[in-house]
Amino acid sequence: MLTTVIQVLAALAGIGAVLTVVFVVSFRTKFAPVQKLIRRTNRRFTNPRVLRRDAGEPGAYASVVHHTGRRSGTPYRTPVVVEEAGDDAYVVALPYGPTADWVRNVMATGAATIDHDGRTIPVDRPSLIGLDQGNPHFPAKEQRTHRRFGVTDFLLLHDAVHS
Repeated sequence: MLTTVIQVLAALAGIGAVLTVVFVVSFRTKFAPVQKLIRRTNRRFTNPRVLRRDAGEPGAYASVVHHTGRRSGTPYRTPVVVEEAGDDAYVVALPYGPTADWVRNVMATGAATIDHDGRTIPVDRPSLIGLDQGNPHFPAKEQRTHRRFGVTDFLLLHDAVHS
């Protein structure tokens, strides 16, 4: 009986390890079907939970970008990881690349608002930057995560009021 339980647990651990490797490799190589599945899952389940919790509050992992649909004009809120880049600038890592809907909305309108560390900050002049420019603004742990998942795109935003 104990041997069977150990074999089942080992099999489950093996399956979990294989799925993890497939996930990381698929994300790293920007395999569209996997990214699409992850985006849908996040949009439907993960993002609403993050937004209900403490996103944008002091000490929270996630900030919130408020943006307007480029075609619909509909207001949206998307949780993101924001790091301050000095000189009233902010950098956002783009794990799905620059074609994510919220990024395209911000680029099209040229402005957004972010809730970050308990402050609401109007931002403008969005520009796409690469790994060498964006990654250094993140803590070492985040930088390693970016490398592991092949994150090479970042969005630079400027404080619309103070810069």
